[in-house]
This record gives sequence, C-alpha cells and structure tokens, in this order.
Amino acid sequence: MIREIWGRKIGMTQIFSQQGDLVAVTLIEVGPCRVLEIKRVNNKEKVVIGYKEVQKSRQKKKPQEGYFKKLNQPYFKYVKESEKLEGAELACGQDLGAEIFSENESVDIRGVSIGKGFQGGMKRYNWSGQPASHGSMTHRRIGSAGASTYPGRIVKGHPMPGHLGNSQVTVKNLKVLKIDKERNLVFIKGSCPGSKNSLVIIRKKNGVSSTK
Repeated sequence: MIREIWGRKIGMTQIFSQQGDLVAVTLIEVGPCRVLEIKRVNNKEKVVIGYKEVQKSRQKKKPQEGYFKKLNQPYFKYVKESEKLEGAELACGQDLGAEIFSENESVDIRGVSIGKGFQGGMKRYNWSGQPASHGSMTHRRIGSAGASTYPGRIVKGHPMPGHLGNSQVTVKNLKVLKIDKERNLVFIKGSCPGSKNSLVIIRKKNGVSSTK
C-alpha cells in the first residue's frame, strides 16, 4: 500500500482492551483516498492520492482542473504524494481506506494543534511565576527579559508571551488498537493533534504493506 494517507479526526472515546483495561482512544476516519497517479521519482515509486471530492464548480480552481482532466479523475480538494510500499499492488482510480493498516502497528500522526490565542509565559512555557504575596506587584508578569549593558536588547528567540497552539504537530509511535473497515475507522491509543473534524495525516512506521 502507501506510507501516508489523509484522515479526519472524529474525536475521543474509550474502549476495553482484551485484558479488560479501559483505554482512551482517538477515532480517525481514514480517507477514502483515490489513487490518481503512480510515478517513479529518483528510482522510487510514488503514489499521488486525492481526498475529498469537490462537486461545486465555484470551489474548483481552473489550473488544477486541467490536471484532473488529464488524469480523467474527478476534482479533489486535497492532493498529496506518498511513498509506495514494497509488495503493494495499486491501480489508478483505486480507493484506499482503513484496510491499509493492521492492528497493533505503530503510526505517526501529523495535524494542526488547537489554537489557544494569546497566552502569557506561565501557560505558554510553564513558568513558575513570581511571588504572589508580601507586597509583590508582578505575579504572572515576565520580569527581567534581557541583559543591561551588553547586548542591551532582548536576544532573538527568547521565550515570551505570545500565540499558543495552531501549529503543525507530529505525535510519533501511536498504536493502532482496532480497525473498522466497513466505516473506515481507526482507533488510535491516546490523543492526537487537532480539534474535532480536523484534517490529519497518518504515516505508517514500517515499510511492509498490509494485506489483511
């Protein structure tokens, strides 16, 4: 199959393991993604996949429409190039979903973290803060931030209050506990980046194609 695929984070829930333990899991709807093109780049086979078919003409971009017409495929909102795994048999126009994964395998999940707006240093960088009593007037403020005589300015990259979240995050080595092939659902142990219904990319850790 392929190394990476699009998915939609549905939310979190709980399931019981075979040992009877209650485990927190994240539900991800995998695809379905359409195989648009199979090509060879630097002696490696690459697969171009499309996700979320677009029907309305006003949502389509004319330069991209020509690409899909050339491939004789419908218009997709998201297009991505992924590595083809060894032993995988794919054909253009084939739809891929949760069947490319197997239970108990490890995956990496990439998404955009939940935005938390402008935050102070205590929340953004886990600062301990300044005294809360005995006449202190600073409390949650940042305090001294730079040197005096030299260099006489705040050094670039210094931790400061600012925008928290809404950045690309990759969580590695997450375990696939359960697969629902009929509904294209994958149950991932623990939490994944992103809010509900957000777009994520699931990447297989091993280089072996799943045939189950």
